[in-house]
Amino acid sequence: MNKKAIITGGTGFVGSNLCRMLVDNNWKVYIISRKSSSYDNLNDIRDKVTIYEYNYNILDLIYFFNLVKADIVFHIASLYISEHEPKHIDNLIDSNVKFGTHILEAMSKSNTKLIINTGTSWQHYHTNEYNPVNLYASTKEAFEKVIKYYTETENIRCITLKLFDTYGETDKRKKLINLLNKFADEHKQLNMSPGNQVINLVHIDDVINAFIKAYEYLIDNKEIINEVYGVGTENIISLKELMTLFEEVTGKKLNIIWGGHGYRKREVMKLWKGYKKLPNWNCRVTLREGLGRYRK
Repeated sequence: MNKKAIITGGTGFVGSNLCRMLVDNNWKVYIISRKSSSYDNLNDIRDKVTIYEYNYNILDLIYFFNLVKADIVFHIASLYISEHEPKHIDNLIDSNVKFGTHILEAMSKSNTKLIINTGTSWQHYHTNEYNPVNLYASTKEAFEKVIKYYTETENIRCITLKLFDTYGETDKRKKLINLLNKFADEHKQLNMSPGNQVINLVHIDDVINAFIKAYEYLIDNKEIINEVYGVGTENIISLKELMTLFEEVTGKKLNIIWGGHGYRKREVMKLWKGYKKLPNWNCRVTLREGLGRYRK
């Protein structure tokens, strides 16, 4: 019998790539989305997944969970805002705390008891045990506290994967590597900070493999109730070093104005260290190899 997965955030970059991997391995994939969601990232597999449109009704969601009887939930959906304004607060809480709580409540009323949650390294500013870089990271931490309640009371078992920066040649987000590639192709000037901050880039292939390994680890180790692992590489690189490597590997020339703007509030100058690494998982795509996929 085919395994079944419910995926939140399945229309995004990370989620759509996970959907594709599961479909290719004969899983039945169910995506929870909203009416406003775009399915551009799923065009090639749109007819191979089942989409449930979340209408904010918890009873409908419970019915859906009992109908599907999924083996696992991959909870990837989130709202990311680097520097929030007052108008963003309700949406941040609704997306990153309330929606996830609805998912857990539906799980508690069904036979689906395994979940892989997605956190962020930004919950650990200055590599502290907990120090959120921004309100987004704070909502991620708040949801982990909600998870603890459900794992303690409802037989739900969870692994949270805290991601560093993700990238990949199919990425359509306005993320760093995409911007570099776009501005290089268009021969445009790019204003940057002074460039001394550091970054930990994990290729999407390795990120998706981490989700699969986390599921397998939960299945094989029944004693795991609620664990947290970081998903990062050994290769930490400064922004300036990254630009040099990008030009070298891709053969594309960047026109960068260093110091064209200042650092962001609470810029991450020191990355989270000392995190637990997911067992049986290693990065296989080096940064040089990943950047090479953007080559001319």
